[in-house]
Amino acid sequence: MSDPTGTVFLVPEVPPTLSLLETAVHAVGGAERPGQVEMAEAVDRSIRTGEHLAVQAGTGTGKSLAYLVPSIRHAVAESETVVVSTATIALQRQLVDRDLPRLAKALKKDLGREPTFAILKGRRNYLCMHRVHNGAPEEPEDALFDPFAVSKLGREVKRLHEWSSDTETGDRDELVPGVSEHAWRQVSVTARECLGVSKCPIGSDCFAERARAQAGKADVVVTNHAMLAIDALEGYQVLPEHDVVVIDEAHDLVDRVTSVATEELTGASITIAARRCGRLIDQDVADRLAEASDGLAMILEDMPAGRLDELPRALAGALAATRDAAHMCMSSLGPERKEDVEGATDRKLAMSLLEEVHDCAVRILDAFGEERDVVWVSGDFNQKTPALRVAPLGVGGLLRERLFAKRTTVLTSATLTLGGAFDAMARQWGLPPSEQVRKIEGAASDKEIKDVDGPKWSGLDVGSPFEHRSSGILYVARHLPQPGRDGLPKEYLDEIEELVNAAGGRALGLFSSTRAAKAATEALRDKIDYPILCQGDDATGLLVKKFAEDERTCLFGTLSLWQGVDVPGPSLQLVIMDRIPFPRPDDPLASARQKAVNSRGGNGFLTVAATHAALLLAQGAGRLLRSMSDKGVVAILDPRLATARYGGFLRASLPPFWTTYDPDVVRAALKRLDAAHTR
Repeated sequence: MSDPTGTVFLVPEVPPTLSLLETAVHAVGGAERPGQVEMAEAVDRSIRTGEHLAVQAGTGTGKSLAYLVPSIRHAVAESETVVVSTATIALQRQLVDRDLPRLAKALKKDLGREPTFAILKGRRNYLCMHRVHNGAPEEPEDALFDPFAVSKLGREVKRLHEWSSDTETGDRDELVPGVSEHAWRQVSVTARECLGVSKCPIGSDCFAERARAQAGKADVVVTNHAMLAIDALEGYQVLPEHDVVVIDEAHDLVDRVTSVATEELTGASITIAARRCGRLIDQDVADRLAEASDGLAMILEDMPAGRLDELPRALAGALAATRDAAHMCMSSLGPERKEDVEGATDRKLAMSLLEEVHDCAVRILDAFGEERDVVWVSGDFNQKTPALRVAPLGVGGLLRERLFAKRTTVLTSATLTLGGAFDAMARQWGLPPSEQVRKIEGAASDKEIKDVDGPKWSGLDVGSPFEHRSSGILYVARHLPQPGRDGLPKEYLDEIEELVNAAGGRALGLFSSTRAAKAATEALRDKIDYPILCQGDDATGLLVKKFAEDERTCLFGTLSLWQGVDVPGPSLQLVIMDRIPFPRPDDPLASARQKAVNSRGGNGFLTVAATHAALLLAQGAGRLLRSMSDKGVVAILDPRLATARYGGFLRASLPPFWTTYDPDVVRAALKRLDAAHTR
């Protein structure tokens, strides 16, 4: 092989994966873990054969190294790019700031060169220098801001302008402390709003383009599930060419892809589009869109929140009027012209908003004939005006066609086997049942299982280094009444009080709603001697930090805590879950998906609601053991986990803790643990 100067050099033979893994583990000061070795071999085999792989690897397995080493080996040996997708910023930062730099140095000698890596995010995450120098178009809603809000926005934008002269990446995550979303909008653009590198006068200095160019030359590109979804679903390429993708935190993939594929239409969004284009086209044409906006807003105001199984006549008329008016505005804007940069920018921004309004209206109107999408009216106390939303009924078909059919995919997480098998998650991803499918009673009809065909894949559970049965207890409060709809029963509050007192604090309370978390906090703060932090009192990250630093403190909260807390040591020895976290019965997407499974002869409750609950229960229980020395109790107050027919499926999704239903046994165990840390 020769370099661009013509110098010929020999490429050393790339060592096998396990040899590289041994070198990597030694370099980071770790020890060989059987699960890590097994996973690395499986990932290597998947890359070589093209067969997709789902790997469950418990906390402490070292799964990052287990997929990074074979990925890097493949990238270097075959001169290909591997994409690693994560759900959280925390894992992205761990990979880019810690794991990949250490690996690159450790493997340089064996690979003959230092592997390269890059991080790639959506365009909206990068500073737009054209916006910085030319200013954002005046937002129509600015006039509604009070003077304090305007002055605060001005201070934030001024700070962003100063930062633009110092930053080398323009990456929003590197701005500490951060700024409000409204301020960031003044200095960033979406992909639709971007002029394009060839037309933008500052295109050569574009941070987003620079990040993309760097990613195009890297061996490993770290991105997020949203970017992966856009690349797969939107029809235009945002990631560099790659033949292998590793999806970490794969339990979140379906929700993130669904979120990307969800659109929203409100009277306000249509009004902004009308005002934006009104400066560029005949005012009478823009006024038609503004009138359509008023009509849609009035209809939505009178509609109850919830799923729409049929399209009301009045709403259909308002949507058609919106669609047609938006199309007229787009036609009036006409094709792109050789304008000055300011005119091109205004036109691009107006066209972007008009396309969003038009395409969303068309999609909603089409949804009721094709049954591919779910439409609902949303509105709650956090939302000033009601919105019309549309989301895909399922994303499995899209993933099967646009992801699995095009590149080798490795999916991994600490929680993928629900009910003891991978098939519940595989069904959501669009993969066919495994050959050794372990059928859940009623989860799918025989016909559904026989008829499904698709990409080849295999599942592997490499276990966990933790000894769950000797380190943790699963306590199910079988003696309590079933949870009701009127908040936490008094018996639940009494049970939480006794458990927290026995543990000496050290408790993470995971509640199914914000209302329940706040109710428990208010009821118990006066009854126990240990501090209770409640989600919403401060930034979640700061609350978790305080919780970790004070062993006696408790932290109560809701959904993000079920998956986002990593607190090893004696500060967390008790995880309390108030109830089985089924989706709300009125949840538009979950109820529509349940109905669809039932119509095919399956059991919608088990396939949708129970799978959703099993995943969250497994994630919540996973907060307990975060290091090899951790011990403690997972307490689930909902007796249905022990008494309902579906309880076996849910329990099989949890780590294999020793199980008890006896409150005296669990309180005694917690007191012993507390005593061991207070000597």
